Amino acid sequence: MTFDLFFNSSLILLAIGMLFKIFQWFSYKIGIQTENSTLSQRLSAGLKAIFGIVFSSKIIIVIKVFIIDVLFQVKILKQDVLRWVMHMMIFWGFILLFFMHALEPIVSETIFSSYYSTVNPFMFLRDFFGFMVLIGIAIALCRRFFMKIHRLSTNKMDVYAIFIVAIIILSGIFLEGAKIISYTDFQRMEEEFSALDYKEDILALEAYWVKYYGLVSPNITGQISSEILAAGKETHTESCVDCHTRPQSAFTGYAAAKIMTPIAGLLDNMGVVTFLYYFHILSCFIGLALLPFTKMLHIVTTPVSLISNAIMQRDKSDPLNIATRQLIELDACVHCNTCSKTCSVGTAFDAKNNMNILPSERMVSLRQYFKTKDLGSSQFMAIQEGIFLCSNCDRCTVVCPAGINLKELWYDVREEFIRSGASISSLVLSPYSYNRTYNQDDFGATLSDMPAKHAKAIIASKYKKKSHLKDVLPLTDMDNDFLSDKTSALKEATFAYCFSCENCTNVC
Repeated sequence: MTFDLFFNSSLILLAIGMLFKIFQWFSYKIGIQTENSTLSQRLSAGLKAIFGIVFSSKIIIVIKVFIIDVLFQVKILKQDVLRWVMHMMIFWGFILLFFMHALEPIVSETIFSSYYSTVNPFMFLRDFFGFMVLIGIAIALCRRFFMKIHRLSTNKMDVYAIFIVAIIILSGIFLEGAKIISYTDFQRMEEEFSALDYKEDILALEAYWVKYYGLVSPNITGQISSEILAAGKETHTESCVDCHTRPQSAFTGYAAAKIMTPIAGLLDNMGVVTFLYYFHILSCFIGLALLPFTKMLHIVTTPVSLISNAIMQRDKSDPLNIATRQLIELDACVHCNTCSKTCSVGTAFDAKNNMNILPSERMVSLRQYFKTKDLGSSQFMAIQEGIFLCSNCDRCTVVCPAGINLKELWYDVREEFIRSGASISSLVLSPYSYNRTYNQDDFGATLSDMPAKHAKAIIASKYKKKSHLKDVLPLTDMDNDFLSDKTSALKEATFAYCFSCENCTNVC
């Protein structure tokens, strides 16, 4: 009853959260193409595209990407072998545990007619899959907190993702260990399945389980005679052997049992099995209910991003679907820092001390921006500075393991900022102005001229006759409050956006 209540509640919260997310993806606007679009138009365009893919040759591409990039995550392997091992351990360990253990009545018992969770190979496999996840978690902890990877930062969502997975696995392992040593659990099983009438037979079975199954019994102390073990083995063979393999096969649970053995009696009296059972299932259900609102949502959005980017083209796909995809991409980002490590303007972060210059940090800020459209002036200017410094080199898109088309995203977000009429810096003499000049066909006449008119207005309003030729005429709006908060020496308007990366020289 309690299990069903928790399970159904978590499913309801999961469904509500996913519906809310879908509403966000199809209703929030990004770029200039979706300015006047409606929710129904976006949904219609999305459904039309899905059916068009399913009943076309593109379905082959979908299957290929799903196998190569989703199931085996080859994009990660190309970038970092250790990180790929980490992902494989967590992904496959958790997926196999989910189907074999969590969906036990639906999957395991249906496929295997002789399935029992306490017999091999199922008992061993359950612990093996859990151990795989623990290896992945250990690597993640080392990468996040000990290896000091360049430009890798850890936020609350990163900590939560590691924490919830670790808690689910560890609580399951210690629950298994507590069951192994629990005398109360042994009594329950003996009464339910063996129904022995004689005290001597029960005592012999207890002795056999103490010797070979890790049980801690208050009735068995000291050396156990061979006669009692023989009698216990006979009873065990008649009542238990068909559904219980020796627990040493469950190597992680058995290790936990050995850790708890010195205080087994105290733990059993405290009802530790019941406590760990509810702690374990509550951890699972909390993780399930909060999935749409945490980093764990990437198990849904990252495959969508990988597949959609493999089959969509900017010049051929519906702009409404591109906008929807980009909003999904914001939730697909796993904050892995791969893009920040390769960013051609990443060195500007060292000079300007603005986290939003790094693509992985900018994704976090943009996710918040498109949810609220109401950021503080300083944070908004920080995002602007980061996104207008972008040199459109496309390195971030090439290496992104989630398949996010970051170059297109930066491009459309910059247009979103211009369309909003907010204060925009770096509209002239910047990588962005160069890029925009060669893509004027994407805009209407008004939007195309807007940055130039904006810059002209700045020049006209600030121009005064200069008494010295060396006096500086700033071409951009400067937010003094934003700049005053920065510890960087590069606060001046002149050449503030050049940091000698030499990209321009190398590609000219």
